[in-house]
Amino acid sequence: MTINEHGFTDPYDAARARSFGSSLLNILLMAIRPQTLVLSVVPVMAGSYWAWATHATVSSAVVICAIVASAAIQIGTNLWNDVKDGMRGQDGTGRLGPPRMTALGLASPKTLRLWAYAAFGTAIACGLVLVAIGGWPIVVIGVVSIACGLAYSAGPRPISFSPHGELFVLVFFGIVAVAGTYYLHTGLVSASSIGLGAIVGLPAAAVLLVNNHRDRISDEKAGRRTLAIVVGRKGTHLLYGAMMVLSVVGAALFLQPHGWVGWLAMAVPMVVAVWFTLGFRKEPVSPRLNAYLGRTGSFQLLLAVSIAVAVGFPN
Repeated sequence: MTINEHGFTDPYDAARARSFGSSLLNILLMAIRPQTLVLSVVPVMAGSYWAWATHATVSSAVVICAIVASAAIQIGTNLWNDVKDGMRGQDGTGRLGPPRMTALGLASPKTLRLWAYAAFGTAIACGLVLVAIGGWPIVVIGVVSIACGLAYSAGPRPISFSPHGELFVLVFFGIVAVAGTYYLHTGLVSASSIGLGAIVGLPAAAVLLVNNHRDRISDEKAGRRTLAIVVGRKGTHLLYGAMMVLSVVGAALFLQPHGWVGWLAMAVPMVVAVWFTLGFRKEPVSPRLNAYLGRTGSFQLLLAVSIAVAVGFPN
């Protein structure tokens, strides 16, 4: 069976599929979407850095286990989403986004479901180490995070069918991830860690907004009411720009105690935010929007690094 028969409409995805081949491992790599895993790593690193910058304390065990657990939850959610949407008959031939393995018949629902369980199991195993460090608050965070990962595409009211997906990402891949990591290092939850989480979470939410904007036509036919569908095309353009620019403005306010150094550190992220926003507004609904998934994720990393450069070493 050729790539075209599998429905790879994006030449970039077709080239990647050819390079990966048809082995189970390569198919799994396509399904977990490793290029998006930066969204799991950056919040943990941001929370760890902030603990080090404010309390001169950081635990390598927390960093490693939190990164693995966060990435495993995202991987499990991606695989579960692949299975559930494929079983609904969605995301097959003609999909504008990265290819889905179940819908294209490249992997069985049973196989990807087992790997999703393995990912969530890995998250639980790492979570047990974090529970030993942070206690019951980490149990609550872990249980709710995994439950939301499963509910994203499953259940009577999947999160992916609602306008709440971006809020889910902002909360769990921003505020909870950063403040939770900060708590594991310091035993505290501060207003600054919550604020930093919101700053880091806004670009992550913008990634999902781009994804939903690209799929707005097929999603609406499938009965979804994502935020991109609810606010419309122009509203999505405005919301994307607001998320990007507000994250930089929030970072500048966050760095206000550092004076001109903090404001100067935000110059490059602000230029990038405006540049990406203007480019996003000009793009038609096509596979070309896939480039903005990676660009927006990279912007999140740039923003976090810029904050770290401005704050510098702990006092």
